[in-house]
Amino acid sequence: MDLYFAPLACSMATRIAFYEAGVAANFIQVDQRAKRAADGMDFYTLNPMGQVPVLRTDDGDLLTENPAILLYVADRHPGSGLAPAAGIERYRLLQWLNFITSELHKVVFVPLLEQASPEGAKTYAKDKAGRRLTVLDEHLVDRDYLLDGFTIGDAYLITVLNWARVTRVVDAGQYPHIAAYIERCLARPAVARAIDEEMALYKEEVARQRAA
Repeated sequence: MDLYFAPLACSMATRIAFYEAGVAANFIQVDQRAKRAADGMDFYTLNPMGQVPVLRTDDGDLLTENPAILLYVADRHPGSGLAPAAGIERYRLLQWLNFITSELHKVVFVPLLEQASPEGAKTYAKDKAGRRLTVLDEHLVDRDYLLDGFTIGDAYLITVLNWARVTRVVDAGQYPHIAAYIERCLARPAVARAIDEEMALYKEEVARQRAA
């Protein structure tokens, strides 16, 4: 499988899922400014939206959108425990994947991370963050992960919460259970490996852009 990714973007969730499942994959970096992949591909030909991740399966099919890609990886490797096979827990996972992508990723973090966002958009995002982070913090009061064990939901959530280091919307004093959750996830070898690798690639990318 080929994963088209950008360092520290939401595509990192799939890298974490691969590492958690012990699965080998081909990682192809995308220049988000030029919209060109490291293999020379015009990225818009893979995803008209120009957004990572994109997954090319072993059968040659292309998948976009983080929740769909994560579910595909989990279902291809059921022994990993990354997604419940059926029942109410499967739907709980879908619930959290949708919460992360819509309520946190898009509503809160995109306006805060996007350089072109006007100050009004950033203020709006910060105002929206409180209720969403409170819901998450309360959910984590008596549990280690979103469900009974680490799933693709957690791979996505820790990827998004990693952006809190830049945006500073997660106050350990105000959201202690989220803070503890972050530390717990960062201690997982797959998560630590993914972040270390992508941080190095991100620094290289920034250096190239500055040199240009």
